[in-house]
Amino acid sequence: MHFDTLALRATHLSDPTTGAVVPPIHLATTFARDEANELTGSYIYSRPNNPNREALETALATLEGGAVGMAFGSGQAATMTLLQALSPGDHVLVATDSYYGTPALLEQVFHPWGLTYTRVHMDDLDAVKQSMHENTRLVWCETPSNPLLTITDLLTVSRLAHDAGALCVCDNTWATPVLQRPLELNCDIVMHSTSKYLSGHSDVLGGALVFKRNDEFTQRVRSLQSLSGAVPSPFDCWLISRGIKTLGVRMRAQMATAQAVADFLDGHPSVEKVHYPGLANHPDRALIGQQMNGPGAMLSVQVNGGTAEALAFIGKLKLFTRATSLGGVESLIEHRASVEGPTSSTPANLLRLSIGLEHAEDLIADLAQALR
Repeated sequence: MHFDTLALRATHLSDPTTGAVVPPIHLATTFARDEANELTGSYIYSRPNNPNREALETALATLEGGAVGMAFGSGQAATMTLLQALSPGDHVLVATDSYYGTPALLEQVFHPWGLTYTRVHMDDLDAVKQSMHENTRLVWCETPSNPLLTITDLLTVSRLAHDAGALCVCDNTWATPVLQRPLELNCDIVMHSTSKYLSGHSDVLGGALVFKRNDEFTQRVRSLQSLSGAVPSPFDCWLISRGIKTLGVRMRAQMATAQAVADFLDGHPSVEKVHYPGLANHPDRALIGQQMNGPGAMLSVQVNGGTAEALAFIGKLKLFTRATSLGGVESLIEHRASVEGPTSSTPANLLRLSIGLEHAEDLIADLAQALR
C-alpha cells in the first residue's frame, strides 16, 4: 500500500463496542477483575499498557516496517530507556552532528553510570570504522542530522556496526517513515520524537522506538519501559495517532515549500550557506536519492556575520514564529546555538527553519524583507 493508505489503516480503528469511527480515549489507570479474580481483558494497569498506547505502538511498528513499537513520554525518554538497556562498561558511538540532548544524556547521566562513548562524523566512514571498540554495543545515527542536515550512509554504517557486534540505531524524526525507512536499510532500531512530525501540531510530547526484531534485547527495553513508567498518557497517544493520519499529506506539502524556500535562500547575497538535502548542488545527492524519498521540510541557513546579525534577521520576520521544536503546521525559526548553550558547536550565524503549511510565496516574501 501507499503510505497514506497505510497510515490511515494503521490508526483508523473503529470502536467494537459502539461502532464509533473515532477510537475512544481510555483514561482508566486500572482495570477490573471478575468474581474469580480474573482479568476481564488483557490490561491490568496503565503503566505497563493501555489500549491507546497499544494502538499507537502497533501503528508505529507498521509504518516503520518493524516487529515491535514502543511509545514513551518524550523523545529523550525513549533515548534514555534504550541506553539503560545497555550495561556499564559498554561503548556507544554517536554522531558528532546530532541532536544536542543525545550526547548530553551520555555525558551527564550515562558516563558517570559506566557507559563510554565516542563522537564521530558519521559521514566519514573510515572514521566510523576506526572508532569501533571491542565493547561497542550501539551505533547512534541521525540522518538528516540536527542542525546541519548531514547525511549518513545507513546501509554502510549499519554493516560496520554489525561487523563490530553492535546494534545500529537511527533517529528518524526529521525524515519520518514517509521519506525514509531505516529498518529496510539494515538498521536495528528506529527512534522518533513523536512530538514533531508524527503528531504534527505542536500540542503533544512523545517519543518512540521501533525494533526490527522481537528479541531478548527488545524485551529488555520493554521491561524497562514498564518499570520506569516513562510513558505517554492515553490522550497523548490518541493525539499522536490522530496526527499520523495526515502525516503523508503534511510532509509532502511542507517539503514542497521547504524546497522553494531553500532555493530562494541559496545564493542570496546576505546568506553564507544553506543546508538542505534538496539543493541541486548537494554533495550527497546520489546517496539521498538512494535512501530517501525526498529531502524533508527542515533546513538551516547561515547568514553573513555572527550571532548579532542572525538575531537581527529573525527579529524582523513576521510569519515565522521564533520558537524551539519543529514539525508542526506553523513555520518556526530559532538561533540554534543560543538554545544549545555555551558548549554548543553549532555555528553562531546558523538559524534552523521548520517549514509549515503557509504558502511558499508568503514565507519567501517574509524572508526577503528581513534579509534587506
